[in-house]
Amino acid sequence: MTRPPRAKTTTPPGPPPTAAARAGGQPAGRPAGRRGLSWQAAEAWAGYLFIAPVTLFLVLFQFYPLVRGAYLSMTESGFFGGSEFTGFANYARLIGDEDVLGAFRNSLVYTLIILAGVPVAMLIAVQLNLRGLRFRSWYRVVFFLPVVVLPVAAGLVWSTVFNGEYGPINATLEAVGLSGRSWLQDKSTALLCVGLVGVWSTLGYNVVLFLAGLQSIPNDLYDAAAIDGAGRWRSLRSITVPMLTPVTFFVSVTSVITAMQMFDLMFTMIGVANGGVRNPVINDTQTVVYLFYRVGFIENDRGYASTIAVVLVAVVLLLTLIQFRLQRRWVNYA
Repeated sequence: MTRPPRAKTTTPPGPPPTAAARAGGQPAGRPAGRRGLSWQAAEAWAGYLFIAPVTLFLVLFQFYPLVRGAYLSMTESGFFGGSEFTGFANYARLIGDEDVLGAFRNSLVYTLIILAGVPVAMLIAVQLNLRGLRFRSWYRVVFFLPVVVLPVAAGLVWSTVFNGEYGPINATLEAVGLSGRSWLQDKSTALLCVGLVGVWSTLGYNVVLFLAGLQSIPNDLYDAAAIDGAGRWRSLRSITVPMLTPVTFFVSVTSVITAMQMFDLMFTMIGVANGGVRNPVINDTQTVVYLFYRVGFIENDRGYASTIAVVLVAVVLLLTLIQFRLQRRWVNYA
């Protein structure tokens, strides 16, 4: 005789815990016996604490100067201090200012000269990366030395080299029967001389970047090209240059940004000449940042100088965006 199955008994759910019971218990997700913030909140506050110094630096020395400069560009400053809000009057004045247009044109010409040095740096890096090259480390040090030289010191030395009276360039030309010229006091050659010094001072840095890019190219590609009968020129054109396009893009962007803000070489080489006498060709060769310095610190027109700076930032941003837009067509990230 079998027993009938026993009915299962279920315990009816009790009433929800009271507020006192909830207060006396431990919150979910918090270990018993610990009080204060949960570990998620403590981790978040620790992250905020670590980024606080960088954030403070950016706010004080990056964002605030931008906002302050934008505000000053809409004011007119007096010679003895004080300012008056004028709206967009400075921008309207800037549109028809021949000095500003000439300064931007000179900055663009200087930038093109600097960009012309990028393929030169690539070719030098390719030569320094050749297998079996003797004194490789010594060559790298020689090309990188101009990078560590202070721009002001480099400008003073090169202004002596290009000096029209006692410079070594003119002395060399006269030794072979050619006549020299005042290179830095001739508006047809002054900006070119500054551009050549700019290429000299940045060449080593770009060479190091291209050398780093060459190290990332697999040797198997060159071995396969050699098996197919490709020579050095064919390998350079079909392998090296395409594989170095990311580095070329980075060098181009940084070169444009740096060249558009050039001031120190212009000041030391062309800004003054012959022991402090103002160079007569400075108005024809000055860059935007030198014009900003002249208007803001010599003429003491801070409002108009801020307008020039704001427009320069906008132009540099526009050029950078154009470069990022065009890089999709020629940069190979494979």
